[in-house]
Amino acid sequence: MRITINNLDHHDSVFSQFMAEIRDADIQRDSLRFRRNLERVGEVMAFEISKVMAFETRTVKTPLGECECRVLAEQPVLATILRAGLPLHRGFLNYFDQAENTFISAYRVHHDDNDEFDVEIEYLSSPELEGKTVILCDPMLATGSSMVLAYKALLERGAPGCLHVATVIASQQGIDFACDHLPNGTTIWTGAIDTELTSRAYIVPGLGDAGDLAYGSKK
Repeated sequence: MRITINNLDHHDSVFSQFMAEIRDADIQRDSLRFRRNLERVGEVMAFEISKVMAFETRTVKTPLGECECRVLAEQPVLATILRAGLPLHRGFLNYFDQAENTFISAYRVHHDDNDEFDVEIEYLSSPELEGKTVILCDPMLATGSSMVLAYKALLERGAPGCLHVATVIASQQGIDFACDHLPNGTTIWTGAIDTELTSRAYIVPGLGDAGDLAYGSKK
């Protein structure tokens, strides 16, 4: 397959508990708990992604001698779509704590007369990306257009050597769109794939608006 899909929902683990709490409308009322659950999902995904990354042997001096240890050959760049992606990003940064970071401001511009909207990229803060491993995070992969536009914005800083896309919940339509428009060799990591997408591009059953649940409603 041109694009690899890893759905972490396929195997029971404590990750399933985090996903259940993220979706639960009662638990969502506690925004601190919601942000922490997104963070924990990011931590689990960071651990899973690390399994397919390159490692090397390094000699480490202990108080009593030396030990040959396996360590990451390179740190990834953690790229996040604001604002909803921040708690997920924090989870990744807890594990890849020496990573460089990229932040992308993307938002929907809705048309007044119908449900259609455009996605616009407003801001990009990023190191050089040429040849590096990039993990691009966004809690919701709905239509997939924001993710693809964010990736295209990253190309201003160079073409990544390896791209991982991390999302908490995806729609099947979003997965299909991403597979058609992201580069060969991309790996998508998701906590669940839901089948329905509303006319206003909200995932059903989904979890609602991740940004509003984490940080409060916006105009």
